[in-house]
Amino acid sequence: MALSIYKPGQGYYTRMLSAVGVGVIVLSGVAWLWEKMTTIDAIPQDQELYYQAGMAVGVIAFFGALVYFLLNKPRIADFMIATEAEMKKVNWPSKKEIIGSTWVVICGTAFIAVLLWVINLGFAELFIRIGVLEG
Repeated sequence: MALSIYKPGQGYYTRMLSAVGVGVIVLSGVAWLWEKMTTIDAIPQDQELYYQAGMAVGVIAFFGALVYFLLNKPRIADFMIATEAEMKKVNWPSKKEIIGSTWVVICGTAFIAVLLWVINLGFAELFIRIGVLEG
């Protein structure tokens, strides 16, 4: 079968989310092109919508077919399947561990910011006393 899915049921979420990501990028590009096509003087004003819609359908169809083809190539599909299998083996931290780690990062960042601010004040005072800066 020409349009069959390679190893269906395996790597479903990885393939689907990859396709969704590419789709978002393609739709953003189509929206940008749609807007840019309003500035082309060669397109008759009464047919502008047809040109824009044709461009949108063509670009979406091309990239949709390309993504379908790429995500069903055995080498890429096997990589996606292996990636999803490895992600299932990851030991994800609990909510309590994430909150604790976040507080450590926030407090550490605040401490470093205050420390650098104090050092900056010290250097400013030193440079004012030796005449490099005006006070």
